Amino acid sequence: MFDPVIAPSGTLLGLLQRGRGDGTLHALTAPRPEALAALNTCVLHDPRHDWQVENRSLYYARLYLDLNGELDEIEAHLFDAEDILDTDESRTGLALAVLGHLASYGRRDALELLRRYAAHGSNWAWALDELALRDDDAGLRALAAPVLARFPADPEGEAELAAAVRDAFEPRPWRLWAEDPRASIATRVRAAQEAGSFDRWQRQMRPSGPRPGWSVRAVFEWAQQGVERGAALHVPAARCLTAVAGPEDRAEIIDAARHGDDGARCTALRYLADSHDPDVLDLIEAAQAAGSRLVVDAAVDAFERMRSVAAVERARRWAHRPDALGQAAGRVLACRGGAQDSELVLGALREAVRGDGPDASTLYTLVDGTGRLGIACAAPVLRHVYRETASSHLRGRTARALAATDPSFPAGFAVECLWDCEETTREVAARHAETGDARVVDQLRRLAADPAEEAEVQTAVRSRIGPDATAV
Repeated sequence: MFDPVIAPSGTLLGLLQRGRGDGTLHALTAPRPEALAALNTCVLHDPRHDWQVENRSLYYARLYLDLNGELDEIEAHLFDAEDILDTDESRTGLALAVLGHLASYGRRDALELLRRYAAHGSNWAWALDELALRDDDAGLRALAAPVLARFPADPEGEAELAAAVRDAFEPRPWRLWAEDPRASIATRVRAAQEAGSFDRWQRQMRPSGPRPGWSVRAVFEWAQQGVERGAALHVPAARCLTAVAGPEDRAEIIDAARHGDDGARCTALRYLADSHDPDVLDLIEAAQAAGSRLVVDAAVDAFERMRSVAAVERARRWAHRPDALGQAAGRVLACRGGAQDSELVLGALREAVRGDGPDASTLYTLVDGTGRLGIACAAPVLRHVYRETASSHLRGRTARALAATDPSFPAGFAVECLWDCEETTREVAARHAETGDARVVDQLRRLAADPAEEAEVQTAVRSRIGPDATAV
């Protein structure tokens, strides 16, 4: 999947792509055709950089409801000829998730569209998972025949069916079909369930990797084999060292951290950092100076995991370094530094935004640290990150930091956060948004009554509008 093209943050499309609350508020006041066009663009071309940590489906589904939006564009996208050529779930996953939420809100057209796609579409498994949560038994039973017809009745087809049953995110349809009165349906599904269970048992009985009795050298060799295959195994290898290494092996591990091949060096650095070896900080610094990219990344990661006073003190020395270790030092201080480190953390935050922009991966930790340390003068930088980042996950963490540092947050960004795509951001807003604005009170009541809303958000809302609340 290619990285999405994100429109400027000041445009309606850019706001909706980011999942900002202001996107919904602007869409509701914009001409309806313009708002629906921007909404369809977002749903048909997933704007998220990482769909595993960023939410959009409920946000877009609610806007379809508010705009009384038709589903013609989604239907055309799902059943386009490209669906046969491009079977990557990223092409249709967001649209299917939006339909799932719309079905739960009672949109019959969304439910029927999901049923049709589960029967005929390439990403049928995702559609079936959505239906498993929303459809009735009769609707799911009607899909048994078209879904099973996807798998030929030969050994290869039966193996594929067993894998589909085994890997299904929602098992409800398969359990219904296993009890289907049609013998041709029930027999195949039961056989697939048994084959999937047997396959899991076989994999558990054939573990790969280190065995009891391995030596330190054997663990290093296993880690290097992973490097040669393109698989980073130094993290599990370091855990293995914890089990097999004794005090007499320290010299060998130190030597591997200095001079070993990449697999051994990464493993040794991780092990020594986790065990708080007194020499590990010097070894990490040496790895930064003369290691491969893989070794440098492993050294930096090992350093960031350290919780010792010595690691924090070294971070204060390294914070001004213009390399990956200097960036890691800023993150260590953000996580574990004290009030005396506020200037260093603020400097790291500013440098990250200036050098790498509002989507830099290092910002997640720095933003959290800014909020933890209550660095009030960081508010302007945090506001910039909030407005410009394309990551709704980072924006939510920025909102929490602003709540701790910016006195204007309750009357400012907290208001729009009530409509944000991330439930954690809505929760922050529910706890902080000033209720002098009538829109805030109305939205709090809507969230409290919405069965699709997360429990944590509704708990926060009830703290503001419940019988014992005083804010509203």
